[in-house]
Amino acid sequence: MEGRLRAICLLLGCLVMAASAVYADLKKGYYAPAELGSMRQTAPLELMPDSNYRASPYPVPAVDLAHGEGLQEVQIYCNTCHSPSYIMMQPPLPAATWEAEVNKMNKTFGAQIPPDSTQKIIQYLETYYTPENRRP
Repeated sequence: MEGRLRAICLLLGCLVMAASAVYADLKKGYYAPAELGSMRQTAPLELMPDSNYRASPYPVPAVDLAHGEGLQEVQIYCNTCHSPSYIMMQPPLPAATWEAEVNKMNKTFGAQIPPDSTQKIIQYLETYYTPENRRP
């Protein structure tokens, strides 16, 4: 019985302290009774019609692809749908798999890569990104 009474007194003491802390914050002006439970936000900046605004270019991380014949085509056409960094994220793939991947991009995903550029991309990937020749 004495333990239960002690627990109740401790609980009431904690509640009184919490209530007094909230009351103190209300008195200091941190909260207004009508705003309890809401968040204040700053007003948006008013844009002037005669002001000049500038947007910076979106940062594109540099991809360290192997330099060689076909790199320009990879940078142009592969960057249309995804980052060329996907090449570096792949494990070294066999030549036939790279060819199948590039053909899948054209036929399945509708990449608009001209046939001569498709062959250059395939040759580039087979030259630099197979298990036999991938640089570390």
